[in-house]
Amino acid sequence: MKKKLISILMSTAMISAILTGCGSGASQTGTSPAPAADNSEAGSAAESTAEAANGKVYYLNFKPEADESWQKLAAEYTKETGVPVTVVTAASGEYETTLQSEMAKSDAPTLFQVNGPVGLKNWADYCYDLSDSEIYKNLTSEDYALKNEDGTVAGVAYVIESYGIITNKALLEKAGYTTDDIKSFADLKKVAEDITARKDELGFAAFASTGMDSSSDWRFKTHLANLPIYFEYKDDGITSTEAIKGTYLDDYKNIFDLYINNSTCEPKELSAKTADDARNEFLDGKAVFYQNGSWEYSSLSEKYSDDELAMLPIYIGAGDEAKQGLCTGTENYWCVNAEASEEDINATLAFMNWCVTSDIGTKSMANDMGFTIPFKTAQESPNVFVKQDQANTEAGLTPVSWNFTTMPSEEWKNNLGSALTAYAAGTGSWDDVKAAFVDNWATEYSLANE
Repeated sequence: MKKKLISILMSTAMISAILTGCGSGASQTGTSPAPAADNSEAGSAAESTAEAANGKVYYLNFKPEADESWQKLAAEYTKETGVPVTVVTAASGEYETTLQSEMAKSDAPTLFQVNGPVGLKNWADYCYDLSDSEIYKNLTSEDYALKNEDGTVAGVAYVIESYGIITNKALLEKAGYTTDDIKSFADLKKVAEDITARKDELGFAAFASTGMDSSSDWRFKTHLANLPIYFEYKDDGITSTEAIKGTYLDDYKNIFDLYINNSTCEPKELSAKTADDARNEFLDGKAVFYQNGSWEYSSLSEKYSDDELAMLPIYIGAGDEAKQGLCTGTENYWCVNAEASEEDINATLAFMNWCVTSDIGTKSMANDMGFTIPFKTAQESPNVFVKQDQANTEAGLTPVSWNFTTMPSEEWKNNLGSALTAYAAGTGSWDDVKAAFVDNWATEYSLANE
């Protein structure tokens, strides 16, 4: 597997992670791991307290916004069990490169993450088979298991999330509207452009900045780009493709234009705008709308009550908008390092299981992290955006699935992000964006599957 790691380190397809944030820089020390345990001897017994007590856990966290909560939860587990748990959170946009670096060390992460089938291709040889694990058996659906071609379980989803257009209801009402007035792209366009026309009078803009800095551009080169992919896949009855057609790229242009032309700043300034800028603009009441996800609830709820927040679907003028829900899914799959020692594997399995079954763990994931976890032992999340997604589904709205996990590579996303940034600045054309989207998809898919 070390040869495989060298190959991964050299791969141009593995450059950066989607989410952002800053994390701790805790160093790792220790002896070289023992050979991986034989999976045939795994099962529930592998997670017994007696065996797990001799190992340690090193979790390389993907979600910076949950870093503080993970640090507290890890400390609580160590206090309760005596098992050392270290949590390191990768720096902004650096999860894959951090994982590559850490996996090359003698004391590598015992618990890490891949973002779905594309990410799994690079790390499949390092994923311990979870088929007999308690955490896998606790999943509410097989849909939340990430499997290899041979059917073995390489990873399990640990959180289901939603994203859309987060809305300050009080500001929207000050502008003379409610969320009931926005049920389509045409409605959103009408409201946003009216707010822009009265921006000086109202004292706020329609949208928070569409930041194309590396800490923020994932919202548009990945999450927003999911919409044209979703509708194309839906039309063609497919779940992936080696050659995207770009059927809905005009609609993608329409929503991106709406964002950048009705924002807190001029389009040419977006290349330097960060994720923090956008969040702070929304928190400071400088914008009504802010594209992001349920993971932002903790930071936003410190200032706004649940009654003041809502999340609208991302309408782009495609499909049956009357029945469109939020973008709901996961790209967060826990994987256990098969090259860790048997004791560390056992300790890691036990820690994972404790997180999703214990009262302390499930409360932290629901309340502190705002997660909806796909396990039978989950507690109800207080997250207003999660509740809204559930209400939408109960009302018959169809969630938009997360198809961006099929994007062929990080290089594809980065090229698309560069094209979008140049387009916003006026130094590039939409034809360049189309080329990055369509032509580069085929190129990167071919490189990833050669």
